[in-house]
Amino acid sequence: MTNEYAKADLANVLEEVQEQFRAIAEIQQARAQLTASATVRKLATVTVNANGTVIDTRFGPHAEDASLNDIAKAVTEAAQQAVTEVNKLGLELMAPVQERQARLPKLTDLLEGFAEIKPPAPVAPPVTMVPPGADADDETGSAAMEFSNVEAYAPDRGPGLTDTSW
Repeated sequence: MTNEYAKADLANVLEEVQEQFRAIAEIQQARAQLTASATVRKLATVTVNANGTVIDTRFGPHAEDASLNDIAKAVTEAAQQAVTEVNKLGLELMAPVQERQARLPKLTDLLEGFAEIKPPAPVAPPVTMVPPGADADDETGSAAMEFSNVEAYAPDRGPGLTDTSW
């Protein structure tokens, strides 16, 4: 009798796992179409795809009056905001699958005497949002980049276009 219950439980779990796979495939299709856009100070609008890759950049009418530095900051900030939004949308897509997974029985529930193996999951450190050369304490990245290991470069122009050997 116990064996029949175990078989039924296992069949239910396998059916639920198959449903999980179908749901994940649908989510992958939906995620592939995700985009997010952000506009900063009406200077720049940046659109990113689900991978956080910039797929469109547009400048607003006020960009003509802005400095290149202000435009660069606006583009960077807009891209960061768009990536944050597309990541949030991706997590929202995954929420139902994660809820369903939490309801599934653990392997230890199905196999009596089976020790649960649960190593601690590594936690990824947050990635930097500070551009190279900026002060790490300055999250806005407004510090000017300075390089100390540079050499002057003077290209050898040669005789030029007026050389008669042409």
